Amino acid sequence: MADAFSIRFDATAMLGAVDQLGAAAVECVRPAAQAGAQVLYQEVLARVPVAKGPHRLKGREVPPGALKRSIYQAYSADNSNATHATYHVSWNAKKAPHGHLVEYGTSHSAAKPFLRPAFDAKEEAALQAAKATFEKDMQTAIAEVTT
Repeated sequence: MADAFSIRFDATAMLGAVDQLGAAAVECVRPAAQAGAQVLYQEVLARVPVAKGPHRLKGREVPPGALKRSIYQAYSADNSNATHATYHVSWNAKKAPHGHLVEYGTSHSAAKPFLRPAFDAKEEAALQAAKATFEKDMQTAIAEVTT
């Protein structure tokens, strides 16, 4: 009859898989943020007003649709790191220097906000899109690690 026994467990492979999943999670952050930014970008495009005709701004003619054509989404490396990614959705002030006049109004014209209302309307949808993308990408990573 034995008066002692021992058991060994080597977690090396499992810990390696956990490390791989951690690295995969970092890789999934930016695509998830972009998916959310895309939702907001589309909503801004849908809401931005387009003038019926050209107008003058500081002696320069601004064609109709200039503001809409200047809307962009861009990854911000300066405001991102391994665990979070930042995308900006706005208008290019060089292409549409009147964007702030439209968004906030002037003493001569009422505001026609489009940026903030787009965010307010689609914030939750953008977060859901980011979450869904992250989960889908992580499921793929888990399948690769466990195979």
